[in-house]
Amino acid sequence: MSKKYIMVSMDDERAGKIAEILGNKSSKKILDFLSEKNEASEKEIADKLKMPINTVEYNLNKLLHVELIEKTKNFFWSQKGKKIPMYKLSNKSIIISPKKRISPVIKSFLSIAIISTILALITRQLTITKELTADKISQEIVAGASSLAAEAQNVFTLAQVPIWIWVWLGTVIALVIFAIVNARSNK
Repeated sequence: MSKKYIMVSMDDERAGKIAEILGNKSSKKILDFLSEKNEASEKEIADKLKMPINTVEYNLNKLLHVELIEKTKNFFWSQKGKKIPMYKLSNKSIIISPKKRISPVIKSFLSIAIISTILALITRQLTITKELTADKISQEIVAGASSLAAEAQNVFTLAQVPIWIWVWLGTVIALVIFAIVNARSNK
């Protein structure tokens, strides 16, 4: 799965190339044209924008290099038997930051994971406290009536489900659902 963003730092050479491309009138015309059209060939772009084919080719290569456009799966064959690719916008957001940082999506996953782990540990601690109380009751029953104690121990064993694991698993499932929804919304 390809990323839905281009993340560059100010020190990255791609930031300069992106700035250069976005300052170029021909590149901007090509980007505008492709934003209105689903996909187009090099010749179609040159004809519609009334630009020389070599200028279009040069700018397409620059746009491909910085991932602002991409080749589609579609193509056609020229009369001379040459494979002619089709181009489209890459539909990626450009994120320029002062230095390389963790992506916002990863940050949100990490914060959710940390919070859920803390909640799971708190729930585990509360569960352990309840288990100790159940063990104490069980021991009192053993002291009073040994026949009832065996049956009570079985009941307490069944009731001692580790709740903190369910909290943690619920969070993991929520994270997976969040990731799937996020991936689909970025398409």
